[in-house]
Amino acid sequence: MTLRAITARDQDEFLDLTAASADLHAPRMSYPSTPEEFQAFLTRFDHVTTQGLLICLRDTGAIAGTVNLNSIIRGRFQNASLGYAAFSPSAGRGYMTEGLGLVIGYAFERLRLHRLEAQIQPDNHPSLKLVQRLGFRYEGTSPDVLFIAGAWRDHERWALTNTMVSPGPWPAHSSRPAY
Repeated sequence: MTLRAITARDQDEFLDLTAASADLHAPRMSYPSTPEEFQAFLTRFDHVTTQGLLICLRDTGAIAGTVNLNSIIRGRFQNASLGYAAFSPSAGRGYMTEGLGLVIGYAFERLRLHRLEAQIQPDNHPSLKLVQRLGFRYEGTSPDVLFIAGAWRDHERWALTNTMVSPGPWPAHSSRPAY
């Protein structure tokens, strides 16, 4: 698996994959379904507070999944919220486990974050198993925390810090205060 930033060149493949994955993603999330929606989606990623990444097959470059590092906060927090999804053609093959492992390394080593959070709807068992495999810890349930598919939804909160991952912890980001 490889990890790379999403770009405008990914539009056709991404839209084809989201269409093929509509049943897999509904009603937990929705992704762009038109070129206009995809272009608007890309504008979210300023590469400072939000990054859009793709998990791709190493041998073909085909997109297997998508990951967003949302709400990147620096200073004393050094935190980001993860959003992610597999696409139907490659779901259930372990690609997201390997790909999210790459994202964790990227977030802690390159971005120098201290903490990653994942908010997961309680009935999303594949996603819950995924974060457990990767060593995230359960921190509780937040009622009505995210607005998805027309309603406020409860989510379990799972987190991972760079001290929980080998070879962490990594050096702090320059924006973190010394004390």
